[in-house]
Amino acid sequence: MLIKIYSAAPVGIDAVPVTIEVHSVPGYDFTLVGLPDIAVKESHERIVAALTVNGLEKIHRAYTINMAPADIKKEGSSFDLPLAIGMLAGNESVKTKLLGHYMIMGELSLDGSLQPIRGALPIALCARKAGFKGLILPAANAEEAAVVEGIDVYGLNNIMEVVHFLNGEPKDELNPDNAFAPTHVDIQTMFDEAAFPSDLDFSDVRGQYKVRRAIEVAAAGGHNMIMIGPPGAGKSMIAKRLPSILPPLTLEEALETTKIHSVAGLLNKRNGANSSLIVQRPFRSPHHTITDVALVGGGTNPHPGEISLAHNGVLFLDELPEYKRSVLEVMRQPLEDRHITVARTKTTVDYPASFMLVAAMNPCPCGHYGENNPAHPCTCTPAQVHRYLSRISGPLLDRIDIQCEIEAVPYEQLRDTQPGESSAVIRERVLKARTIQNNRFKHNKLVHCNAMMNAKMVRQYCVLDAECDKLLEVTMTRLGLSARAYDRILKVARTIADLEGAQDIQKQHLLEAISYRSLDRNNWAG
Repeated sequence: MLIKIYSAAPVGIDAVPVTIEVHSVPGYDFTLVGLPDIAVKESHERIVAALTVNGLEKIHRAYTINMAPADIKKEGSSFDLPLAIGMLAGNESVKTKLLGHYMIMGELSLDGSLQPIRGALPIALCARKAGFKGLILPAANAEEAAVVEGIDVYGLNNIMEVVHFLNGEPKDELNPDNAFAPTHVDIQTMFDEAAFPSDLDFSDVRGQYKVRRAIEVAAAGGHNMIMIGPPGAGKSMIAKRLPSILPPLTLEEALETTKIHSVAGLLNKRNGANSSLIVQRPFRSPHHTITDVALVGGGTNPHPGEISLAHNGVLFLDELPEYKRSVLEVMRQPLEDRHITVARTKTTVDYPASFMLVAAMNPCPCGHYGENNPAHPCTCTPAQVHRYLSRISGPLLDRIDIQCEIEAVPYEQLRDTQPGESSAVIRERVLKARTIQNNRFKHNKLVHCNAMMNAKMVRQYCVLDAECDKLLEVTMTRLGLSARAYDRILKVARTIADLEGAQDIQKQHLLEAISYRSLDRNNWAG
C-alpha cells in the first residue's frame, strides 16, 4: 500500500514542498530515506511512543518511507507528525481522502501532544503557493501561519485531534457539535496596536542637539551611523530611541521580517509581544562577545544571524572596538549588498540583511581622549589611542555614512526640567522625507530610501551645481576620502535636502553632509 503525505522543508527563509511516500507491507521493519538528518531519523521512537500512549498501536507492518525530493536535506523534528500520519494511513487507521488537500507539520511529544515548530510562516506561504487547501500544524503556530491569506490553517493540540480531523470525526467525542475551525487573525488590528508610542522617547534626552539632528538624518534616509564620545554622554540612550522615529513597517516588510524570526525559532520567545507577526521594526543589540557565525549566520545547519534578524530594522553595536576585528570585518559585504550568502558543502542559503547599522564607541580606552575636562583627564598614550581605534578598520568605517562626535552633557542641560522634542514630532519630519523618497523610487521595488541608491541613481538624483561640485572636490582632496565616501556624502546630502523639502541639493545641505565625514582618520587602520 502506497500513501502520500505532504509537508515542507525550510530552506533559508523560504520553504519547499516535501512529499512523504509511505509504502507498507506485512512485516517488522522501518526504513527512512530521502536525506533525513539525525533528528528526523529519531522520529520513529517518538512516533511509536506517541501512538502507544494514545491507543493507536500500529499494526505490525514494514514501512519504507521516502522523503522527496531526495537532494534537499530534511532537518529537525517537525516531520514527526506527517510521518506518524503516513504510518497510520498505511495501516488504515486514518482515511486518505483529505491527505492530498493539506500540508502537515508538527513535532510529537511522547504523549502525542504537538510541540511548536520553526518556519511556520514560510511553510504556510509554501502551502498556498503549491495550491493546498489548508495546513495542519501545532496550535502554538496557528496564528503565525494564519497571517497568510487564502489558506485554511488548523492549529491542533495532539495527534488524536489530527486523526479525528482527517477521519471527519468531531474534535471532542463527548461533544459532537465541537467542530474543527480554521484559525483567523486580524492583521490590521496587529498594526493598529503597534502604533502606540514606545516607552523610549527622545523627549527623555537632554541636550545633544547635534547628535539628535544626525540621528534624525540617519532615520530619514536609512543611513548607517557611528557615535564617538566619552562614557555616559548618552550614546546608548539615543540609539535605543531610534526605532521610535522610524517609519512603520509595511505589510510586505512585516511578513519578510517575520519569516526570518520564524525560521530562527524566535517568534514564541518575544516576551508577551504578539508572536504571530512582527509589526515593529527590529532592534538587535548583540553583546561584544558574539562570534562571526552568530552575527552573519551559518553553522552546520545554517540559521540566520543577528544582521538578518535586524532586517528592516536596526543593528546596534555598543562599545564597537570591543568586538573581535574578524567579527566586524564579515559585515563589510552585507553592508554593501544588503544580503548574506552562507555556503556549506551540501547547501547554500541566502538571508536578507537590509539593516541600519548604529554603532557607539569611546575615543580611547579610558574614554576621555580629546575631552576638555580637568576632572577626567585622558590617561592614554598616543600609542594606546592608535591601537584602540585601529580595531575598527578604515574600510569598515568608510561604509558608515554618518560619523558623529558626541560630548558630555553640561550640568545646566541635565537639570533642565523641560522635556526635549518628542519622538512623535521628529517622526513626523522623518515620514515626510521618506514619502518624498518613496515617490522618487516608486518604480524600483528594491530601493526604499536614499541609503539604498546605487551609483547610477546617485548620479541621477544627487546632481550638484558648480559651487557645490567645487566644494566637494576640495573636501575630497583635503580629507583624502574614497570614491565610496563621495557617494555616501551625496546620499546624505540628498536626505538633508529631503528633510527640508528642497528639490535640489544646496550648499548648506552638502556642508552638513560633509561634517558627518570629518573624523580624523590618522588613528584608523587601513
